[in-house]
Amino acid sequence: MGGCASRPEAPILEQPSGSAAAASAVAARLDALLPADVLLIGEQHDAAEHQQIGQQVIAVLAARGLLAAVALEMADAGVSTATLKPGASEAQTRRALKWNDKGWPWQAYGPAVMTAVRAGVPVLGANLPRARMQDSMSDGKLDVQLPGPALKAQQQLIRAGHCNLLPESQVTPMTRIQIAKDMSLADSVQQAALPGKVVVLLAGSGHVDRRLGVPQHLPADLQTRAVRLRAGEGADSDKAEAFDAVWPTPAVPETDYCAGLKARLAP
Repeated sequence: MGGCASRPEAPILEQPSGSAAAASAVAARLDALLPADVLLIGEQHDAAEHQQIGQQVIAVLAARGLLAAVALEMADAGVSTATLKPGASEAQTRRALKWNDKGWPWQAYGPAVMTAVRAGVPVLGANLPRARMQDSMSDGKLDVQLPGPALKAQQQLIRAGHCNLLPESQVTPMTRIQIAKDMSLADSVQQAALPGKVVVLLAGSGHVDRRLGVPQHLPADLQTRAVRLRAGEGADSDKAEAFDAVWPTPAVPETDYCAGLKARLAP
């Protein structure tokens, strides 16, 4: 009895979500990117199909015994499910990751997270903790982490991402936060790397851009593949130098985020 009790809990391999045809298509696309040490999946956060693809990628890699870890933009660096057993509950998993359901709906991301947990694979928070953001805003060393043209491009994306409403004095501090986030994501990914296996990062597509994001902060000897999940028509950011692959999905209804930002910034 004592011997049985000490045995590790067996992994529980879950199937990819969605239709069999969709899961098969993801597996085929995945095959075209492997082998790799790191797979960066860049989603559009309000596209539900993108979270489903994330779960499918994790399920396929886990079933093949290739999944080293899953790193998340959706949880802060320093938290992990590494101590949980495959049979852990969703409540236990959310506590381990200190999950913020208001910022990141568990209903959307829980299936991907639990697929890894069930497989006995650690899920890691990778994002820059909020407590470190203030210091990042005043850290001039972050300005030299990107080549000059890339830094200017990142600053322009910060302006556009804030609907060109951000005071110019805030562009540099906000760009520093973005760079610090990418460095935090990269650090978590690098620490989780295992020979012969794949670390999957789930993050917004801007974070996985090869020219500006996480790949800029990963060592050259890590074989990294960056995938953009694109809802609807393409854009200039689909350039080959930005991503190794673009996986198109149906468009989602447009949301006017600028209207809400204008209301918040109004005097």
